Amino acid sequence: MEAATHTSEDVETSQTAPPAPPPRLRDRYQSEILPSLIEKFGYSTPMSAPRLIKVSVNMGLGDSGSLEDATTELATITGQRPNPRRARKSIAAFKLREGMVVGTSVTLRSARMWEFVDRLVSISIPRIRDFRGLNPRSFDGRGNYSLGIREQLIFPEIDYDSISEVRGMDIAITTSAATDEEGFELLLALGFPFAQEGRPGGKPPEEIAAEEEEHRKEEARQRAEAEQAALEQLKEENPEAYEKPPEPDDEGEDSEDSEGSKGSTGGDED
Repeated sequence: MEAATHTSEDVETSQTAPPAPPPRLRDRYQSEILPSLIEKFGYSTPMSAPRLIKVSVNMGLGDSGSLEDATTELATITGQRPNPRRARKSIAAFKLREGMVVGTSVTLRSARMWEFVDRLVSISIPRIRDFRGLNPRSFDGRGNYSLGIREQLIFPEIDYDSISEVRGMDIAITTSAATDEEGFELLLALGFPFAQEGRPGGKPPEEIAAEEEEHRKEEARQRAEAEQAALEQLKEENPEAYEKPPEPDDEGEDSEDSEGSKGSTGGDED
């Protein structure tokens, strides 16, 4: 009887628990990003616009080879229990045997996918040291993007004191885009900080370099003009400090020297 009572209480608690809030990035995609993509590329229906399908995250075991540690860390980061990855064939040079566990992976879809991407672009990527933008050339030709993370410490869910070693991971983002340019515009609208050089459908590197050189020359010209204007203003405020000293009269000095020499010559004759 008591067991039945506890079971009914648990069911009642689960039914009254408030539902999880919808992912904010998915709401932003539907309200802002989707209409802008339709307008930019001229899609006939909203279903033709690119969207996220899944996100795959792979993590290696590292030097220690601890599957438990890698599984725990990846589960903490993604919120979903990962599956082990095994070697497909034996490679003696890398001391690999067929069927040997070499890493762990997880595939995210739906709400967990949107939440992970939101935390990735808004919290984790800005914590990368010496970050200069994501490589926009890492698309596969069909609108899918891959990036590598050197260390799991960029995720705030990982405590520095609790890890045994630094592990990297690979993140593959699968979209429904037909081209790299459409996939790039989708991820750019979602907040992915891509570098300027090498963007799909963008300007060639030579043209970008020429524009940067022209921009540097324009900045140097503006600095020179500002310095000249400041100098002219100082001259107007304090003209005495910038006046040239009077030049000595060379002719007068020469005449005085000649007269002195004549006088001394006459004195010698007397």
